[in-house]
Amino acid sequence: MRVAVKICGLNSPDAVRAALAGGAAFVGFVFYRPSPRCVSPDQAAILAGLVPEGVVRVGLFVDPDDDSLRRVTARAKLDLVQLHGSETPDRVAAVKRLTGLPAMKAIKVADASDVAVADRYLPVADRILFDAKVSEVQPGALPGGNAVSFDWALLAGRTWRLPWMLSGGLHAGNLAEAVRISGAASVDVSSGVEERPGVKDAAKIRAFLAAAQAL
Repeated sequence: MRVAVKICGLNSPDAVRAALAGGAAFVGFVFYRPSPRCVSPDQAAILAGLVPEGVVRVGLFVDPDDDSLRRVTARAKLDLVQLHGSETPDRVAAVKRLTGLPAMKAIKVADASDVAVADRYLPVADRILFDAKVSEVQPGALPGGNAVSFDWALLAGRTWRLPWMLSGGLHAGNLAEAVRISGAASVDVSSGVEERPGVKDAAKIRAFLAAAQAL
C-alpha cells in the first residue's frame, strides 16, 4: 500500500528540501510557542514558499485565539489547519470559517474510549489525526512531538468517513509495523526524524520517507 507522509515541525530550508526530495505529501509548521519547533509567521512564509503545489502545507496550532489565526494565515501560505489542543467541535467549525481553510483535528489516544472521541468531530473536521496521549505532569510534555506511541491495535480494522493519519513515536524502524497493525494510509512524524528536539536530521527524514515508499 502507498502511505502518505507528513513531516511535521519543519523549521529550516534544509529540512524542508529533504522532506520534498524524499516525497513527503504533507509538510508541517508549528505555531505553538512552547515547542522547540515553533516558527514565526514570517519564517513559515519563507519555508512555505519552497513547497510546490501538490504538497499540503499544514499549520499546527494548539487552542489558538482568533488573532493568532488571522496573523499566521495572513502571512504564511497554508493549505490545512491542524488543531492539536482541546478544541471542541464548535471551535473547529469556527476556525474553518475564520481561516477559510480545511481542518485536521488531533485526537489524543491512551485507550479505546479516546478513539471514540473522533466521532464527535466527523461532522466538522476534514481529517482526523490520532496521536499518543501524554500525561500533563510528564516533565517537558508537549501537545505532540513527544516521541511517545500508543497501542496501534486500537485503530485496527476501524474506518471513518474522513481520511485519518497516525502519529506518535514513529520512526523509520517501526513504521512498517505501525502501518501493518493500525492500517494507516497516512502517517505523521516529527521527533522520529530529529537529532534533538527541534533540530531535524536530513538523513533520518530520507530514511523515514524511504521506509514509507517501501511499504
